Amino acid sequence: MAAKSLIKLVSEEGLLCPVRYALDIVGGKWKLPILCMLAPGAPTRYSTIKRKLGDVTNMMLSQSLKELESAGMIHREQYNEVPPRVEYSLSEKGKSIVPILMQFGAWGAENMQSAAACGAKCSACQATV
Repeated sequence: MAAKSLIKLVSEEGLLCPVRYALDIVGGKWKLPILCMLAPGAPTRYSTIKRKLGDVTNMMLSQSLKELESAGMIHREQYNEVPPRVEYSLSEKGKSIVPILMQFGAWGAENMQSAAACGAKCSACQATV
């Protein structure tokens, strides 16, 4: 992107619309953790996602997965087996957000004052407590 168009994007509230679009896709309590969980690239089963997220309800997890799938961020693969097996992985669009999430995480780590900033719920904070 040329410097002139970048300046126009940031000025005149031009940044607001793309930020809203991005937040509509990844906003909510469970979508970012799901994307981070799928970031390493290995297909992950529903039960594994649910177990790693902890206190998410089946309804909220299903809704979040459906919304991420409809936004093109994740791919759902259903295998015709008994019992049925479903695996989730990042789509190409989903993979494109991983570097941004890494930068966002680095910014958070740099600006986090203490483990209390995230309530000591993440493994990184638990290691420092």
